[in-house]
Order: sequence, then C-alpha cells, then structure tokens
Amino acid sequence: MRPSRLRFINALIFGLPAFAVALLAVPAEAQERPLYLDAAQPLEARVDDLLSRLTLDEKVSLVHGDTLFTTPAIDRLGLPRRWMSDGPHGVREDVGANTFNPAGRTDDFTTCLPVGIALAATWNPAAAQAYGDVIGEEARKRGKDIMLGPSVNIMRTPLNGRNAEYLGEDPFLASRLTVSYIRAVQAHNVASCVKHFAANNQETRRGSINVEMNERTLREIYLPAFRAAVQEGGVWAVMGAYNKLRGQYCCENDYLLNHVLKGEWGFPGLVMSDWGGTHDTREAVLNGLDLEMGSRKPHLAEAFRDGLQKGEYPMAVLDDKVRRNLRVMFATHAFEVRPEGSINTSAHQQAARRVAEESVVLLKNASGALPLDPVKLTSIAVIGDDAVRLQAYGGDSARIKAFYEISPLEGILRRVGGNVNVTFSEGWRKDGDATALAARAVLAAKAADVTIVVAGLNRQRPFDCEGTDRKDLKLPYGQDALIQQVVQANPRTIVVLVSGGPVEMDAWLAQVPAVVQAWYGGMEAGTAIAGVLFGDVNPSGRLPCTFPKKLEDTPAFSGGARAYPGENGVEHYDEGLLVGYRWYDTKAVEPLFPFGFGLSYTSFTYSGLKLTAGSGPQGPVVSVEFEVTNTGERAGAEVAQVYVHQAKPGLPRPLRELKGFRKVFLKPGEKQTVSVPLGREAFAYYSPDQDGWVAEKDDFTISVGGSSRDLRLEGSFPLPQTTLEK
Repeated sequence: MRPSRLRFINALIFGLPAFAVALLAVPAEAQERPLYLDAAQPLEARVDDLLSRLTLDEKVSLVHGDTLFTTPAIDRLGLPRRWMSDGPHGVREDVGANTFNPAGRTDDFTTCLPVGIALAATWNPAAAQAYGDVIGEEARKRGKDIMLGPSVNIMRTPLNGRNAEYLGEDPFLASRLTVSYIRAVQAHNVASCVKHFAANNQETRRGSINVEMNERTLREIYLPAFRAAVQEGGVWAVMGAYNKLRGQYCCENDYLLNHVLKGEWGFPGLVMSDWGGTHDTREAVLNGLDLEMGSRKPHLAEAFRDGLQKGEYPMAVLDDKVRRNLRVMFATHAFEVRPEGSINTSAHQQAARRVAEESVVLLKNASGALPLDPVKLTSIAVIGDDAVRLQAYGGDSARIKAFYEISPLEGILRRVGGNVNVTFSEGWRKDGDATALAARAVLAAKAADVTIVVAGLNRQRPFDCEGTDRKDLKLPYGQDALIQQVVQANPRTIVVLVSGGPVEMDAWLAQVPAVVQAWYGGMEAGTAIAGVLFGDVNPSGRLPCTFPKKLEDTPAFSGGARAYPGENGVEHYDEGLLVGYRWYDTKAVEPLFPFGFGLSYTSFTYSGLKLTAGSGPQGPVVSVEFEVTNTGERAGAEVAQVYVHQAKPGLPRPLRELKGFRKVFLKPGEKQTVSVPLGREAFAYYSPDQDGWVAEKDDFTISVGGSSRDLRLEGSFPLPQTTLEK
C-alpha cells in the first residue's frame, strides 16, 4: 500500500477533520500551505485565493443561511461554520436550528447590559466602548462570529416598539456612540452588524410598509449613524430593514445598497437580510444583498444557482457576494486561533453597572427631595409591578438570558440593609383587581416615611417590544390614577419610571416632588436606581429624546395617519428634517422635558466661550472652547452640548442642530476647560440639486449649554467660503 493511501486511512480511523485528511492524502512535496491560510498575506490576496478554490455550489452556500443563525462550513477547505447572534445589548440565548424556541442549553447565559436608549442617555462614547467590549468578549466566548447590533434607527415617533433598542432621536449623538460601540466589539475578532438599514422606524406593518421621504431627510436624519458606522467605525456587516423605501424592499434596494452603501460610502463588507426580509430572487441577486438569513426557502440558494447556470445572472455578481462574505471572515480571523473571550466577569458586571448608573436621568427634584438619607428614614414603601418585574428576558429578538438581574426592589433592599423597614405593594397587575391592589398600596404609602413608586412599561407586547407599537403615551393598568392616590396619601412620593421612551405625566407630575427616568437598566438596574435614589451616584444621564407633553405634540402625529402609521401601505415622512427637538424648537412647541435635559445633585456654570478658526483643510473649521465649573458640594458630571444655527441658509434648516458634546466629570469647585472641534460637516446640509453636502458662506450661531432649551453661551462664527462635498 502506498504511504499516502495509508496516511489517508489512518486519518479516517482517528477522526481528523476532512481538511486535514485531504492534506495528508496529498504527497508531501505538494503539501504547501495555501495562501489563504497564511495570515501574513494581504487580506484581498487571501480572499482571491480562496475564492478561486470554491465550486459553484460552495459559493452559493456562503450567501444564505443553512440554519436560522448559521452558514455552513466547507470542510475540504477548512472554512468554518459561521455563527450569528441577536442582541444589541448582550448575546442572545441559543435557539433551535430552525425555530426561535430556546435550545434548552445551560451554557448560554450572558451579561445583560442596559438597552440602547439607556446607553444613549449616558452621552458618553467611553461608556459605549465599555459596552462594546463586554459584547465582543462574551460573543467570542460563546463562539459567535457576527453580532447583530448595534441598532441605530432614529426615534421618529415615541410609539415605536423598538425605541428601547435604538439610540434616540438625534443622528449626531447616535453616530458618536455607534462608532465607539462597533470599534470595541470588532476589536475582539467579532463582526458587528449595524441595523436596520434604513428607515425602520415603526413596527406596525413593518414587513410591508413603504416609506416615502425626501432626499434631504434621508441623508440628514436617517443615514448618518449608518454612514458613521461604515466610514468611521469600520463595521463589517450591515443588516437591511424589513420595510420598503420608495417602493423597494430595503433588503433588496438598489439605491440604498448598491448606490449609497457600496458605491458612495465604499462599504467593503457584507449586507445581510433581516430574518425573512427577502422577497424576490432577481431583486436580491442584483440589488446588493450578500447574505440571506431566516428564509424558509432562500432566494439566494437553488433559485440563484439555477439562474447562474442558465446565464440569467453574471457569475461576477455571485463572486462579489462571496468576496464580501470571505472578507469579513478573514477580517475577523476566522481561520486562525482567536482569543477565547470571557463571560460575566467582574469587569463585565462593573461595566453593566456603570452604564446603568450613567444612564439614569433625574427629571424633577423639587426642594431637594432626592437624594434620600437612609439614616433619617425608618420606613419605605415600594409600590409597583415594575419594582419586581425582571426585564432582561423581553423585547423578542433582544431578549437576554441573564446570569442574574437585580430588580429595583432588590436594589433598594440591598442598599438600606436591615436599618430601614421596607414594604412592598404591587399596586397594579394586568387583569388584576385594580381597586383592591390600589387600596393596599395607599395603606402602605400612608404608613411609610417615604414612598417610591416604580411605574412604567415592560418589555412585552404591546409595549417596548419588537413586532408591536404602543397605542399611546399613557401609563397602562391605571398607574396614573394610582400615583395620584399614593401621593395624596404620602406627599413624599418619588416616581421611578421604567420604560424605553417617553410617557405622559400630566396627571401627577405637578404633585410629586421627584421623578427619575431609569429606562431598562440591564442586570444591574436595581443597583443603579438605588445608587441614584440614595445619593451614592450623582445622576448624570441626559435625555437622548424629547419627552412631549402629549402625543398630539409629536412631529409624526402632526401629519395624520398618512405620516404614521401610514395609509394604503404607504407612510409619508411629512415632517421632513423636523424630527425630535428639531420639531419642538423650530415650531416653538413646549416639551415636557427637552432633548439633552437632566438634573444633578450639584450645579454647573458655563463661562469663557471662545471660537477659534481652524488652521487646515483636514482639521476643525472652528474650535469651540469654554469652561464648565462645578459650583455645588458634590462631585458630578455635566453634559456640555454644542448646537449650530445658520443665519440665512439656501434651503430651510432646523432652528438648531446638535454638532458636538462632552461629558465632563468634576469635583466640587473644580473648573475644566472644554474644547469641542467642529469640522466642515457641522455646518453643512445636504443639497439634492447638487447631490452633495453644502457648507455655505454665512454667519453661524454656536450655542453651548445643558440641553436644547438651556443654552448658556452663544457666539457667532462666519464661515468664510462655500464648499461642496460629494
């Protein structure tokens, strides 16, 4: 028997991988290491080499899933199976091969971070980096190659059921956090997949609704976070949205995918569909989709192969799709031994806690009602279903199987220990006896020194959950009436709101001394809430979205049903650029709480504004310099925000637009000089006629302050010349 034949048989006996078997079957003189396996070679050379070795069937196998969250391995070439996972704020539990039902594993617990809008409320790119680090390390440990996040769609309407996953209403804020998030995740050899591209701003009829908006609105509001993800974050994957844009499904939208993403932005990675978001073979083949996921009968499988064999599609189209898939695999070192990663370490828990603490927004604090001093308290009544409800395992695709989750009640109990008598009353319950539950809550409130009502929504339908939109901004289950009864029984009532966005508060806001917005704070939510309530943490969260007084004040509502949720299958973004604070400020509509708003247990002053012209074409156009001083008695953080207004624009612009911010941590009495560079893009708007970004020669007002309605400093800056950037 020939030696090569003997080696082949031995390999089969000892169960070596097929790729290793194939190598052993080759004579020693021919066993040169393939170029694509040489990590020292340039990425594109490795892609070209491996592409040349693939058969037609193997190529086609790489552009569609073989299970819900995988693509197949090609053993003969050592190409590994790819694993993907949901989870913009953690790695989702494993599910069955062809079902979303849990796989029943015991090794798929992970760290549950605060939701996306909570991250946005930190206004802190460093927090986004810590957030991304946790996701990257845990995805690596769980063997995931592509993480489906971050989610960066803009909050157009506060009713959207997925607002909790997104990063608020402002494209600049979302962009800054997105870049830090992506870079951190991908540093762990895990690809981020930014989603949902584009205009997935409602869940109502999301799989069929056709979005119509003008080009300026698309470019200035709904695309910037995606562009930043690609051009600054270096994201390796982009997920198409379920909805249509201008009559064509986003997962097979020629304008979005071929013209803008791959053409203008030069995106080198892969475009994948949302699960089941592909509808037509020809459209998917020709209009930019590279990886189809979640389809029962994939369009990019047999139908694609048959079309290639019949000459209906150029082979170059398939090769481009495969190149993009391989490029991501090489970029994330899928062919090399990668660091193992780690999961739920103390560092991860601290990161979850830090983000949760920085996200809490103090909305009201009359007469110093907060922080509470447990030394001066003998009893606390905690009221509300959300005080004990665990939120991590909610939101549908965003659900997390957390190692633990500290509820608000548990956080309060841990903080006060046995020194304060803490009672709990449910207050309300879905399908419960509202009268009896409220009566017990009122009795508990009367008997306590202070009452903490944990009110809000939850991560189940029909509230903050994928696949559904809220019907209104009201608190469900009679909570408004209950809060009124409780505060009458005990004027010293604190309201903690748990939600993924704004709720109406007109029924009780004037009566309660303090209100705290806590979002969904992940597995350390209760610790963060207690830390703020008792002063261990000075709240530094700021609103990433405007809180309206009522739904009728919101921009999407102003356009009637054609604007939201759409008529005859079409939704018109009639408000255009005036999304969020741009609407309220330009239209002089008084919000309940403005964009960027948040109180502190200390106070800050601004002074010494200096606007210094930049020195070079690639450097800042102007440096905005000012001083922030902590004038109170506690250490704290202020979010200094920079807004820009153009005096006489060639096209209508919002009254002001956020173009810079810094989170500044200061000790009592400390003063810090803050410098925020503004590049040319801070002054530009998109001109459809010129098909580019125009920064006009004009006077610009630059304002600095603590929210869009709290601007302390103001200066004028003349842009010396008009420039156009394609």
